[in-house]
Amino acid sequence: MKTPSTLFLPLAALSLASCGGQKKEEAKQPNIIFMMTDDHTTQAMSCYGGNLIQTPNMDRIANEGIRFDNCYAVNALSGPSRACILTGKFSHENGFTDNASTFNGDQQTFPKLLQQAGYQTAMIGKWHLISEPQGFDHWSILSGQHEQGDYYDPDFWEDGKHIVEKGYATDIITDKAIKFLEGRDKNKPFCMMYHQKAPHRNWMPAPRHLGIFNNTTFPEPANLFDDYEGRGRAAREQDMSIEHTLTNDWDLKLMTREEMLKDTTNRLYSVYKRMPIEVQDKWDSVYAGRIAEYRKGDLKGKSLISWKYQQYMRDYLATVLAVDENIGRLLNYLEKIGELDNTIIVYTSDQGFFLGEHGWFDKRFMYEECQRMPLIIRYPKAIKAGSTSNAISMNVDFAPTFLDFAGIEIPSDIQGASLKPVLVNEGKTPADWRKAAYYHYYEYPAEHSVKRHYGIRTQDFKLIHFYNDIDEWEMYDMKADPREMNNVFGKPAEGVGDRVMEMEKRHRKFAGVPEAITPFYVNHEDTECDLLLVGITSTGGAIDEACEALEAEGKKVNHLHLRLLSPFPTEALRPYIEGAKKVLIVEEDLTEQLRELFAIHFSCHDKLLSCLQYDGTPFTASTILKKAKEVF
Repeated sequence: MKTPSTLFLPLAALSLASCGGQKKEEAKQPNIIFMMTDDHTTQAMSCYGGNLIQTPNMDRIANEGIRFDNCYAVNALSGPSRACILTGKFSHENGFTDNASTFNGDQQTFPKLLQQAGYQTAMIGKWHLISEPQGFDHWSILSGQHEQGDYYDPDFWEDGKHIVEKGYATDIITDKAIKFLEGRDKNKPFCMMYHQKAPHRNWMPAPRHLGIFNNTTFPEPANLFDDYEGRGRAAREQDMSIEHTLTNDWDLKLMTREEMLKDTTNRLYSVYKRMPIEVQDKWDSVYAGRIAEYRKGDLKGKSLISWKYQQYMRDYLATVLAVDENIGRLLNYLEKIGELDNTIIVYTSDQGFFLGEHGWFDKRFMYEECQRMPLIIRYPKAIKAGSTSNAISMNVDFAPTFLDFAGIEIPSDIQGASLKPVLVNEGKTPADWRKAAYYHYYEYPAEHSVKRHYGIRTQDFKLIHFYNDIDEWEMYDMKADPREMNNVFGKPAEGVGDRVMEMEKRHRKFAGVPEAITPFYVNHEDTECDLLLVGITSTGGAIDEACEALEAEGKKVNHLHLRLLSPFPTEALRPYIEGAKKVLIVEEDLTEQLRELFAIHFSCHDKLLSCLQYDGTPFTASTILKKAKEVF
């Protein structure tokens, strides 16, 4: 079992009237407030250096606590991320891999463990796990739109009862949080999960913020007009672009009241009608100018993309304003009741979000804007104000961190690591800390058409494998190319091949792939041949067919099937490489990497040949046979 590190809290000395001595109180377990929004991203937080909006109350948490600069979601999608946070386990372990899943609430979660240890627990706001919350003394979760929730007059499922609350969701969730704190048992520590819907699509601002940015022009990201040169099908075939995917009604709100009333089945009308009439009137006034500007028909091409981007930013960022205001309300309340410094306050989001980068909105991809999560924590009894950390952290780390600070033994099956050693050390990374973050996205085919993929993120590099209906790899030098525009996978560069293999080794460890997996196999154990054909599993059938044809002609050939999910097996391969007169590498995407590895490890430049195929069509035996016959 993992054991928590020890945190010694200051003990208050009490004067006892009945005696002249003094007696110390027992150390108190800290309260915990876990604040989480939906789809908020570091680009829209001023404490992360964002230039889009000021977030003074989030900044306060960071300035009076710590800011993590390398915190990553392990599956950048709402429900899966929440399941990872609750359990401290990766998606393939907790069973909630995509938003079509239902969370198994019977499994172990950190709120259950805290509750068993005497904490009062509450879950208020967005749950989005399609099952009844367990481990909470009180819960009130958004239930509309399949638990996505509504911005206006939202439906709640509260302690088993369905209710409708009047008002704006961000404000209501805070009202409910404060009500829970007011009614709690003051003799017990508490853990409250305070989860906002905002700033989730379709970005409906509070009445007080409608139109607040109508006259603001926001800076465009440098890669708003990305053409995906050098990257593969995954980037090109997504359906989450500002240009094509943002809808005129639901997203851009380009419908008048009269038009909505003519088609009351329209999705925008389903949320518009929840507003009080006076808010509808303000909404109509605010969006009238936008509708008129669009309908002039003057906007084309890049100008239209830029215009859509501005409307997207104006709505998205306006919803963030209410989030920040309500964080301020909660901080002020805690200060008023004397619990601010007794409470671990965490602010994060379920993942990041694209704000026009690569021409996109939404999340899902392992690219930095959405894999990276905001994480700021305030707890002055253990965290030095103004600390920052570049320690690689993941959302599976939150559960063990809370248990650690509460003095509760961390179960051995939790896959995350407590962040406490980082927090109490002014953000410095311990020498034995992890060197990489793991990622795996499963939801395809589905909304937004983001291919399934997994990958590894180290401090300097990111390796991604897109799979299922494609087999493509991407690798990015995050120091030289932080915007992830230049895929270096398959390009000759010193050490890249070995780095690929090392990162795949890390992936295998995270994913639970056994170390003993066979790294390669050959058709014939005889190490000597005229031609050794080398390929990875996707080309195996075509290579075998070509080998059979060559053998029928009396040629001495062999087929080496190499598995990438393993360290490069240099010494085991050496007899086959040295025993072959020529080595033909047959691969669609990995040719240059394999050439580099073979050349470096075996000094065999003179015998290396390549059968290249980059056009995305599968290899056939005839293609390979044609190249192989050049050897003879």
